[in-house]
Amino acid sequence: MTDRPKSVLPEGLSLGHPACLVSTWFGVGLLPVAPGTWGSAAALPFVWFLQTWGGPFAVLAATAVLFFAGWWAAGVFVSKSEFTDPAPVVVDEVVGQWLVLAFVPPNLWYYLIGFAIFRVLDIRKPWPAGWADRELHGGFGVMLDDLLVAVYGAAAMYGLVLLTGGANVFG
Repeated sequence: MTDRPKSVLPEGLSLGHPACLVSTWFGVGLLPVAPGTWGSAAALPFVWFLQTWGGPFAVLAATAVLFFAGWWAAGVFVSKSEFTDPAPVVVDEVVGQWLVLAFVPPNLWYYLIGFAIFRVLDIRKPWPAGWADRELHGGFGVMLDDLLVAVYGAAAMYGLVLLTGGANVFG
């Protein structure tokens, strides 16, 4: 198996399949150029809504639910694909982006900075994310490396909010 195929569905998996809908984030991962970046961008309106509606705990709860749904969906996609980390699977980017912004008030500048930080970290894959990306496979492996880089991104964003006097996200 190899990494990073073109943005196409594997044979036997239609866009209407629940695993395909979740793993491609409703088809966003099928965009032909930079699907991971598009997946991260598509996560932003959802996290804005979650943050506005229920604060950081709603974001964290939704992130946990989507992590497990993504684990299953990515596992189905990978099992039908010849690739270990198919490009159309972007639910991992959605989960990672949500976690990066979990403790950030809904603010356009924070969101743009959080988006950029997550994309850089996701591409660079600092330890242990790089290890997880290389060594763990299946749906869990696809999801875990993005979750790990998101922890770094969330810490950076929380620090930025504190340094810039951002709104108290808990109050």
